[in-house]
Amino acid sequence: MNHPPTPFERTAVDLPEGRLSVVTAGDHGSPVVLLSGAGQDNALLSWRHLLPALAAEHRVFAPDWPKQGHSRPWNGLADHDALTAVVTRVLDYFDLDRVTLVGMSQGGAMALSYAIDHPERVERLVAMAPAGIIAFPPGVHQLLWLIARSRFLNSTLPERMFRTRESVAGFLRRGLFAGPVEDFDSIVEEVLEEARVSGTGSSDWQNASIGPWRMRVDLRPRLAEISCPTLFIQGDKDVGVRPGRTVEAARRVPGARLEILEGNGHWVNRQSPDRVNVLVREFLAEPPA
Repeated sequence: MNHPPTPFERTAVDLPEGRLSVVTAGDHGSPVVLLSGAGQDNALLSWRHLLPALAAEHRVFAPDWPKQGHSRPWNGLADHDALTAVVTRVLDYFDLDRVTLVGMSQGGAMALSYAIDHPERVERLVAMAPAGIIAFPPGVHQLLWLIARSRFLNSTLPERMFRTRESVAGFLRRGLFAGPVEDFDSIVEEVLEEARVSGTGSSDWQNASIGPWRMRVDLRPRLAEISCPTLFIQGDKDVGVRPGRTVEAARRVPGARLEILEGNGHWVNRQSPDRVNVLVREFLAEPPA
């Protein structure tokens, strides 16, 4: 499905920690907030195709997370509490009472969490391969915790991995995609540019969400508290968030829908944007329950 080009505007929201950059599109309709992933992701990188698809019928807001994209420099830790506050600040700045939250990976975890803690502000919810629903076996968990705290493993090695076009392309094919991607070359260049500008390594949220013995961010026990219409979208070949985890999470959310995209990896919104766009647009167009 092709959509006419839609201009993207940026709004700078000055906060005590730094300047938060928010991409906006659309001038009428119900508001939708798009929350991107971690690492080298940013608002335009994740939502380049969904933004124009939604802008014809909705007001769309896509913040760059702190320390990603244009939201830098940023003072302080961008952990779970800080990102929760960022979502509230975006809603308050644009005078948005109730919104649809659409989140990918780290953004999916924040969307789920926000719907749990602030149900009065979330009209609908879309979670794509969400983080925050995963646990690791003993040994593996402790190894990941050590990696999160090692500057060499968490920064120096990723810097080498994102140094060349060939290494970035290999990472994308192995870790984020599971098949052909129409604009793959463009994505490689976008990721390279984000790595050059914002650096490499895991996000503060990723590093802070894992404790020495258990996950500090584990939303599974509270998923049943989500009361708004919810759609999960998951690639069946995702190696980052295994499909079974999302299936289990969807079962915990009352009345939730689950769409499994065959032949897709973790980054479904970039591997199959047309399919994802249709799913999200149709979900938003459904009448209230």
